[in-house]
Amino acid sequence: MPTTIDSATAAKLAARLEASERSRVQIRPFSIEYPDFTFDDAYMVQEEWMKLKLADPARSIAGHKIGLTSRAMQMSAGIDTPDSGVLLDNMLAWDGVEFSMDQLIVPKVEVELGFMLGKDLSGPNCTIFDVLSAAEYVVPALEIIDSRFYLRDEETGLGRKVVDTISDNACNAYVVIGGCPTKPSDIDLRWAGAILYQNAVIQESGIAAAVLGHPANGISWLANRMALTNGDVLKAGQFVLAGSFTRPVFAQKGDVFHVDYGKLGAVTCTFR
Repeated sequence: MPTTIDSATAAKLAARLEASERSRVQIRPFSIEYPDFTFDDAYMVQEEWMKLKLADPARSIAGHKIGLTSRAMQMSAGIDTPDSGVLLDNMLAWDGVEFSMDQLIVPKVEVELGFMLGKDLSGPNCTIFDVLSAAEYVVPALEIIDSRFYLRDEETGLGRKVVDTISDNACNAYVVIGGCPTKPSDIDLRWAGAILYQNAVIQESGIAAAVLGHPANGISWLANRMALTNGDVLKAGQFVLAGSFTRPVFAQKGDVFHVDYGKLGAVTCTFR
């Protein structure tokens, strides 16, 4: 879809997102102000926001995330394709991490698998087999999502759309990595399952086949999309989140999340 905004406008919108994240004050979805906002517009804003963050020489791109990968989530959003965002180095956290609610707005926890790439992965004809060959290992990962936009605008009654979440870097905040790194050839990833406990109560469970039939399918989609849009590739050493196979669960101050991935191990995080 063609763009309807220019790069200067995209940069201004990106600055609004940065201000919202820093102040922890949500803003009106861009699709309300720009009713013709397209997917290409949204990815342009996302790119400008990442440029803003990468202006800090201490920051670097650590990988990518894929969202809206389950059929249920796509149907609820009224789309038939995933979306993606960028993972920066300071977004990565490790098993047992404690998050301060003073740094988040409305955090939720999603259950995913992460792929560490040992080789570059390029499109436009990337397949699931290319992904499995390029992945050095797969590991349990929790995505902490957050939104810089209101769910629904009080003045207009309109809700945020997929194009808004894309511009919002696919709502990414943090990734918690844990469990047991496992070679993709050592497990049928479709049947990798997880049980999410929130304060020792089971809230969600699922298997990774809910992610487009196989979690590697989302990564091949991303490699192909990147090749077609800007000629870029997924690089060796990057960490790629394949997409959630449970619904997101709201986190509150004091919550402890423990997610059991069976043979793949477990991941725990706390919100303070």
